[in-house]
Amino acid sequence: MITIQQTAQLVNVAIMGEFTLADFKQFEDSASYKLTSPGALNLLFDLRGMLDYTTDVAWEEIKFFSQEHNHDFNKVAVVTDDQWITWQAWLSRLFVDADIRVFADYNEAQAWVTA
Repeated sequence: MITIQQTAQLVNVAIMGEFTLADFKQFEDSASYKLTSPGALNLLFDLRGMLDYTTDVAWEEIKFFSQEHNHDFNKVAVVTDDQWITWQAWLSRLFVDADIRVFADYNEAQAWVTA
């Protein structure tokens, strides 16, 4: 399940349970819409409740960030305590111009991404 909240310059995403392709498409639609607005767009991913994700989500994420929108985001905050997701976020820095940081604390992530 996915929840998405938007402000002028932020797309705030929380995942609970399995992250499915339908969930990713919801995120993609929201982010793509916000990218039509002027100014830098930031992302906040709260993945503390994510239990798993499907293979097709991983592929769509690669396409979305590295091929279609690698220059479109300013900051990306990822909230997780999972070492595998932390490693994936670090690896994403190779393909995306955004400043990507991983946080264990949601409030710290939110403060950084909105500053």
